[in-house]
Amino acid sequence: MSAAPVIAAVDGSEDSLRALDWALQAARRRVAPLRVMHVRQYAAWGEADIIVADPPDESGDPVLDEVRARLAERTDLPTVEYVAVEGVPGAVLPELGADAQLLVLGSRGRGGFASLLLGSNSLAAARDASCPVVVVPRPGREVHAEPPERPGPRVVVGLHVDSPDDGVLGFAFAEAALLGARLQVIAAYPWPVQTWSAPGQLVPPPIDQIAVESETRVLAEGFLDPLRAQFPDVEAEAEALPGDAAGHLVALSAGADLVVVGRHRRRLLVPARMLGSVTQAVLLHAASPVAVIPAAPAEE
Repeated sequence: MSAAPVIAAVDGSEDSLRALDWALQAARRRVAPLRVMHVRQYAAWGEADIIVADPPDESGDPVLDEVRARLAERTDLPTVEYVAVEGVPGAVLPELGADAQLLVLGSRGRGGFASLLLGSNSLAAARDASCPVVVVPRPGREVHAEPPERPGPRVVVGLHVDSPDDGVLGFAFAEAALLGARLQVIAAYPWPVQTWSAPGQLVPPPIDQIAVESETRVLAEGFLDPLRAQFPDVEAEAEALPGDAAGHLVALSAGADLVVVGRHRRRLLVPARMLGSVTQAVLLHAASPVAVIPAAPAEE
Protein backbone atom coordinates (compact mmCIF):
# COMPACT_ATOMS: atom_id res chain seq x y z
CA MET A 1 0.00 0.00 0.00
CA SER A 2 1.23 3.49 -0.83
CA ALA A 3 1.60 5.66 2.26
CA ALA A 4 0.61 8.84 0.40
CA PRO A 5 -3.18 9.24 0.31
CA VAL A 6 -5.56 10.20 -2.43
CA ILE A 7 -7.49 13.23 -1.14
CA ALA A 8 -11.11 13.93 -2.01
CA ALA A 9 -12.23 17.47 -1.17
CA VAL A 10 -15.94 17.54 -0.33
CA ASP A 11 -18.42 20.24 0.62
CA GLY A 12 -21.72 18.36 0.34
CA SER A 13 -22.42 19.44 -3.23
CA GLU A 14 -23.25 16.94 -5.96
CA ASP A 15 -20.07 17.98 -7.76
CA SER A 16 -17.93 17.07 -4.77
CA LEU A 17 -19.71 13.74 -4.32
CA ARG A 18 -18.93 12.86 -7.94
CA ALA A 19 -15.32 13.76 -7.21
CA LEU A 20 -15.47 11.52 -4.13
CA ASP A 21 -16.55 8.56 -6.26
CA TRP A 22 -13.70 9.23 -8.72
CA ALA A 23 -11.18 9.54 -5.86
CA LEU A 24 -12.42 6.31 -4.34
CA GLN A 25 -11.74 4.45 -7.57
CA ALA A 26 -8.33 6.14 -7.89
CA ALA A 27 -7.34 5.11 -4.36
CA ARG A 28 -8.42 1.54 -5.02
CA ARG A 29 -6.39 1.40 -8.25
CA ARG A 30 -3.32 2.70 -6.41
CA VAL A 31 -3.87 0.54 -3.30
CA ALA A 32 -3.67 3.82 -1.38
CA PRO A 33 -5.63 5.26 1.56
CA LEU A 34 -8.40 7.75 0.87
CA ARG A 35 -8.55 10.97 2.86
CA VAL A 36 -11.91 12.75 2.71
CA MET A 37 -11.49 16.41 3.64
CA HIS A 38 -13.97 19.19 4.25
CA VAL A 39 -12.66 22.76 4.48
CA ARG A 40 -15.22 24.76 6.43
CA GLN A 41 -15.32 28.29 5.08
CA TYR A 42 -14.24 31.18 7.27
CA ALA A 43 -16.35 34.31 7.19
CA ALA A 44 -16.07 36.36 4.01
CA TRP A 45 -13.85 38.90 5.75
CA GLY A 46 -11.22 36.27 6.62
CA GLU A 47 -7.81 37.06 5.19
CA ALA A 48 -6.44 34.01 3.39
CA ASP A 49 -2.87 35.25 3.44
CA ILE A 50 -2.92 35.60 7.24
CA ILE A 51 -5.30 32.88 8.43
CA VAL A 52 -4.90 29.64 6.49
CA ALA A 53 -6.40 26.80 8.52
CA ASP A 54 -7.16 25.68 12.02
CA PRO A 55 -6.11 22.19 13.17
CA PRO A 56 -8.39 19.27 12.31
CA ASP A 57 -11.68 19.41 14.17
CA GLU A 58 -12.56 16.29 16.13
CA SER A 59 -16.22 17.30 16.58
CA GLY A 60 -19.02 16.23 14.29
CA ASP A 61 -19.16 17.60 10.76
CA PRO A 62 -22.46 17.32 8.82
CA VAL A 63 -20.71 17.08 5.44
CA LEU A 64 -18.40 14.29 6.57
CA ASP A 65 -21.30 12.57 8.32
CA GLU A 66 -23.14 12.54 4.99
CA VAL A 67 -20.10 10.99 3.29
CA ARG A 68 -19.79 8.35 6.02
CA ALA A 69 -23.43 7.43 5.50
CA ARG A 70 -22.91 7.31 1.74
CA LEU A 71 -20.01 4.87 2.11
CA ALA A 72 -21.33 2.91 5.10
CA GLU A 73 -22.53 -0.11 3.15
CA ARG A 74 -19.63 -0.28 0.72
CA THR A 75 -17.55 -3.41 1.15
CA ASP A 76 -14.73 -2.61 -1.25
CA LEU A 77 -13.39 0.50 0.46
CA PRO A 78 -9.71 1.29 0.94
CA THR A 79 -8.62 2.70 4.28
CA VAL A 80 -10.66 5.91 4.70
CA GLU A 81 -9.80 8.88 6.90
CA TYR A 82 -12.19 11.79 7.52
CA VAL A 83 -10.74 15.22 8.28
CA ALA A 84 -12.41 18.63 8.75
CA VAL A 85 -10.45 21.87 8.93
CA GLU A 86 -11.51 25.49 9.07
CA GLY A 87 -10.11 28.11 6.73
CA VAL A 88 -10.42 29.79 3.38
CA PRO A 89 -10.84 26.93 0.86
CA GLY A 90 -8.96 28.72 -1.91
CA ALA A 91 -5.92 28.94 0.38
CA VAL A 92 -6.27 25.63 2.23
CA LEU A 93 -7.07 23.28 -0.66
CA PRO A 94 -3.74 23.77 -2.48
CA GLU A 95 -1.90 23.05 0.77
CA LEU A 96 -3.66 19.70 1.17
CA GLY A 97 -1.58 18.20 -1.62
CA ALA A 98 1.71 18.60 0.27
CA ASP A 99 1.63 14.98 1.47
CA ALA A 100 -0.78 13.50 -1.11
CA GLN A 101 -0.25 11.71 -4.37
CA LEU A 102 -3.48 13.07 -5.83
CA LEU A 103 -6.07 15.74 -4.98
CA VAL A 104 -9.54 15.31 -6.48
CA LEU A 105 -12.26 18.00 -6.60
CA GLY A 106 -15.50 18.71 -8.37
CA SER A 107 -15.52 21.45 -10.98
CA ARG A 108 -17.73 23.58 -8.72
CA GLY A 109 -18.84 23.60 -5.10
CA ARG A 110 -21.79 25.11 -3.29
CA GLY A 111 -20.73 28.73 -3.66
CA GLY A 112 -20.62 31.10 -6.61
CA PHE A 113 -22.95 31.44 -9.56
CA ALA A 114 -24.76 28.44 -10.99
CA SER A 115 -23.58 29.32 -14.51
CA LEU A 116 -19.87 29.09 -13.66
CA LEU A 117 -18.06 26.30 -15.48
CA LEU A 118 -15.21 26.18 -12.97
CA GLY A 119 -15.25 27.31 -9.36
CA SER A 120 -12.54 29.50 -7.86
CA ASN A 121 -11.47 26.84 -5.35
CA SER A 122 -10.96 24.21 -8.04
CA LEU A 123 -9.03 26.74 -10.09
CA ALA A 124 -6.82 27.62 -7.10
CA ALA A 125 -6.07 23.97 -6.38
CA ALA A 126 -5.24 23.20 -10.01
CA ARG A 127 -2.94 26.23 -10.13
CA ASP A 128 -1.18 25.97 -6.76
CA ALA A 129 -1.21 22.43 -5.37
CA SER A 130 2.11 20.61 -5.24
CA CYS A 131 0.58 17.28 -6.32
CA PRO A 132 -1.45 16.35 -9.41
CA VAL A 133 -5.01 17.68 -9.24
CA VAL A 134 -7.98 15.98 -10.90
CA VAL A 135 -11.06 18.12 -11.56
CA VAL A 136 -14.23 16.11 -12.23
CA PRO A 137 -16.74 18.01 -14.41
CA ARG A 138 -20.49 18.00 -14.21
CA PRO A 139 -22.12 15.43 -16.52
CA GLY A 140 -23.70 16.62 -19.72
CA ARG A 141 -21.00 18.96 -21.02
CA GLU A 142 -21.50 19.10 -24.78
CA VAL A 143 -18.41 18.47 -26.88
CA HIS A 144 -18.93 18.56 -30.60
CA ALA A 145 -16.66 15.84 -31.91
CA GLU A 146 -16.70 12.61 -33.87
CA PRO A 147 -17.08 9.49 -31.73
CA PRO A 148 -13.80 7.67 -31.06
CA GLU A 149 -12.77 5.23 -33.76
CA ARG A 150 -12.05 2.51 -31.22
CA PRO A 151 -14.06 1.67 -28.09
CA GLY A 152 -12.52 1.01 -24.71
CA PRO A 153 -10.75 2.93 -21.96
CA ARG A 154 -8.77 5.92 -23.20
CA VAL A 155 -6.47 8.54 -21.69
CA VAL A 156 -5.59 11.70 -23.63
CA VAL A 157 -2.49 13.80 -22.96
CA GLY A 158 -1.18 16.98 -24.56
CA LEU A 159 2.49 17.11 -25.57
CA HIS A 160 4.32 20.34 -26.38
CA VAL A 161 7.25 19.06 -28.45
CA ASP A 162 9.18 22.32 -28.02
CA SER A 163 9.15 22.06 -24.19
CA PRO A 164 7.95 18.62 -23.07
CA ASP A 165 7.41 17.86 -19.40
CA ASP A 166 8.41 14.36 -18.32
CA GLY A 167 6.07 14.56 -15.33
CA VAL A 168 3.01 15.06 -17.52
CA LEU A 169 3.83 12.17 -19.86
CA GLY A 170 4.86 9.94 -16.97
CA PHE A 171 1.58 10.55 -15.14
CA ALA A 172 -0.41 9.87 -18.32
CA PHE A 173 1.39 6.56 -18.95
CA ALA A 174 1.02 5.48 -15.32
CA GLU A 175 -2.70 6.32 -15.28
CA ALA A 176 -3.28 4.52 -18.58
CA ALA A 177 -1.53 1.46 -17.10
CA LEU A 178 -3.75 1.58 -14.00
CA LEU A 179 -6.90 1.93 -16.12
CA GLY A 180 -5.87 -0.63 -18.74
CA ALA A 181 -6.41 2.14 -21.28
CA ARG A 182 -4.76 3.16 -24.52
CA LEU A 183 -3.03 6.51 -24.54
CA GLN A 184 -3.61 9.22 -27.14
CA VAL A 185 -0.72 11.68 -27.22
CA ILE A 186 -1.66 14.91 -28.99
CA ALA A 187 1.16 17.06 -30.34
CA ALA A 188 -0.37 20.17 -31.93
CA TYR A 189 1.60 22.40 -34.27
CA PRO A 190 0.61 25.93 -35.37
CA TRP A 191 -1.08 25.97 -38.76
CA PRO A 192 -1.70 27.85 -40.94
CA VAL A 193 1.43 29.94 -40.40
CA GLN A 194 1.26 33.43 -41.86
CA THR A 195 3.83 36.17 -42.16
CA TRP A 196 3.58 39.90 -42.81
CA SER A 197 4.97 41.11 -46.11
CA ALA A 198 3.63 44.68 -46.02
CA PRO A 199 1.24 46.65 -43.83
CA GLY A 200 -2.11 44.91 -43.96
CA GLN A 201 -0.90 42.01 -46.10
CA LEU A 202 -0.52 38.41 -44.99
CA VAL A 203 1.13 35.84 -47.21
CA PRO A 204 1.56 32.11 -46.65
CA PRO A 205 5.17 31.22 -45.83
CA PRO A 206 7.18 28.78 -47.96
CA ILE A 207 6.69 25.99 -45.41
CA ASP A 208 5.54 22.49 -46.26
CA GLN A 209 2.80 21.40 -43.87
CA ILE A 210 3.54 17.73 -44.46
CA ALA A 211 7.14 18.32 -43.41
CA VAL A 212 6.08 20.19 -40.26
CA GLU A 213 3.63 17.45 -39.33
CA SER A 214 6.22 14.74 -39.95
CA GLU A 215 8.84 16.50 -37.85
CA THR A 216 6.35 17.04 -35.01
CA ARG A 217 5.44 13.36 -35.03
CA VAL A 218 9.10 12.28 -35.06
CA LEU A 219 9.84 14.51 -32.07
CA ALA A 220 6.81 13.18 -30.21
CA GLU A 221 7.79 9.57 -30.85
CA GLY A 222 11.26 10.28 -29.47
CA PHE A 223 9.78 11.50 -26.19
CA LEU A 224 7.46 8.49 -25.95
CA ASP A 225 9.96 5.69 -26.60
CA PRO A 226 11.54 5.65 -23.09
CA LEU A 227 8.10 5.57 -21.47
CA ARG A 228 6.92 2.81 -23.81
CA ALA A 229 9.84 0.75 -22.53
CA GLN A 230 8.87 1.57 -18.93
CA PHE A 231 5.16 0.79 -19.50
CA PRO A 232 5.18 -2.01 -22.11
CA ASP A 233 1.50 -2.83 -21.59
CA VAL A 234 0.35 0.69 -22.52
CA GLU A 235 -0.52 1.23 -26.17
CA ALA A 236 0.55 4.81 -26.84
CA GLU A 237 -0.19 6.53 -30.14
CA ALA A 238 1.27 9.92 -31.06
CA GLU A 239 -0.85 12.19 -33.24
CA ALA A 240 0.46 15.39 -34.82
CA LEU A 241 -2.49 17.71 -35.42
CA PRO A 242 -2.61 21.22 -36.88
CA GLY A 243 -4.04 24.21 -35.08
CA ASP A 244 -5.35 24.77 -31.58
CA ALA A 245 -4.12 22.30 -28.95
CA ALA A 246 -6.95 23.13 -26.55
CA GLY A 247 -9.59 22.49 -29.21
CA HIS A 248 -8.15 19.08 -30.02
CA LEU A 249 -7.91 18.04 -26.37
CA VAL A 250 -11.46 19.18 -25.61
CA ALA A 251 -12.81 17.35 -28.66
CA LEU A 252 -11.00 14.15 -27.71
CA SER A 253 -12.28 14.38 -24.12
CA ALA A 254 -15.65 13.07 -25.34
CA GLY A 255 -15.78 9.48 -24.12
CA ALA A 256 -12.29 9.63 -22.59
CA ASP A 257 -11.55 8.43 -19.06
CA LEU A 258 -9.11 11.26 -18.40
CA VAL A 259 -7.38 14.20 -20.10
CA VAL A 260 -3.90 15.04 -18.78
CA VAL A 261 -2.41 18.52 -19.14
CA GLY A 262 0.54 20.33 -17.62
CA ARG A 263 0.57 23.40 -15.48
CA HIS A 264 2.34 26.47 -16.86
CA ARG A 265 6.03 26.50 -15.97
CA ARG A 266 7.37 29.31 -13.81
CA ARG A 267 9.57 31.71 -15.70
CA LEU A 268 12.17 34.22 -14.60
CA LEU A 269 9.99 37.25 -15.33
CA VAL A 270 6.76 35.52 -14.23
CA PRO A 271 7.71 33.62 -11.05
CA ALA A 272 4.16 33.18 -9.76
CA ARG A 273 2.29 29.93 -10.35
CA MET A 274 -0.20 30.16 -13.19
CA LEU A 275 -2.23 28.04 -15.59
CA GLY A 276 -1.54 28.21 -19.29
CA SER A 277 -4.31 29.11 -21.72
CA VAL A 278 -4.58 25.54 -23.02
CA THR A 279 -4.94 24.12 -19.50
CA GLN A 280 -7.59 26.68 -18.58
CA ALA A 281 -9.59 25.98 -21.73
CA VAL A 282 -9.47 22.23 -21.14
CA LEU A 283 -10.57 22.64 -17.50
CA LEU A 284 -13.48 24.82 -18.59
CA HIS A 285 -14.77 22.74 -21.48
CA ALA A 286 -13.60 19.11 -21.36
CA ALA A 287 -16.29 16.47 -20.95
CA SER A 288 -14.04 14.10 -19.00
CA PRO A 289 -12.10 14.48 -15.75
CA VAL A 290 -8.95 16.56 -16.22
CA ALA A 291 -5.64 15.97 -14.44
CA VAL A 292 -3.39 19.02 -14.05
CA ILE A 293 0.22 18.06 -13.37
CA PRO A 294 2.66 20.44 -11.66
CA ALA A 295 5.63 21.39 -13.77
CA ALA A 296 8.90 19.65 -13.08
CA PRO A 297 11.48 21.96 -11.45
CA ALA A 298 13.52 23.81 -14.02
CA GLU A 299 17.12 22.66 -14.38
CA GLU A 300 19.80 25.03 -13.30
